[in-house]
Formats: sequence, C-alpha cells, structure tokens
Amino acid sequence: MALLLLMLLLGIAQVAVYLHVRNITVASAAEGARHAANADVDPADGAARTRDILARGVGADTADRLDCEGGIEEGPQGVELATVRCSGALPVFFAPLGEVLPLDVTGHAVKEGAG
Repeated sequence: MALLLLMLLLGIAQVAVYLHVRNITVASAAEGARHAANADVDPADGAARTRDILARGVGADTADRLDCEGGIEEGPQGVELATVRCSGALPVFFAPLGEVLPLDVTGHAVKEGAG
C-alpha cells in the first residue's frame, strides 16, 4: 500500500513539474516572439532570446533539451506574424524512462510595420 501511495505522489509531482516547465516555455516563446516582432529584428534573435529566458527560468540543462526556431508567418488577413516555436521532449524525473514527455509550443506576435 505504501509503495502505491509513493508512486501516486511521484506521479503527481511529475505532472506538476511538467506543467511548470510548459508554462515557462510558453511565456518564453511569447516573449521571444514579441522581441522578434520589433522592427529591424531578425526572427532568429527572438529564438535566441527565448533560449536565454528558458535557461534562466528552468535551468540550462532543461533548456538544452528544447529546440527553438524563429520565423515569420502570415496570419489572418495577411498580417505578418513573428513566431517562435520550441519543441523537444522532457525526461520523466522520477523513473529512468528517458525523454518521453513531448513539449511543443509556439509564440506569435504581430510584426511592427505590418498591417
């Protein structure tokens, strides 16, 4: 019974850690997209800013597991959007299963001078 309770507790802790990292990644991608949306800023600079924020928010090891790419997309009605997409996989922290928790988030911002 104690082992079952321990596994349940560790599972709940894993979900909490995953959601925390996901929320930090979403906020970092949005901030990187806002940076890339500035006039005369390359979309790759937005991805670099996202990686810097991630490294400070969740640690360099976790940030290195995610690939972030900046780009420009066409949004609704032809509006130009700066985007930062981060994807990768996170490990299960309490079991040796490898990187099995997928993470894929995208931040968007309207490019300055667009519209």
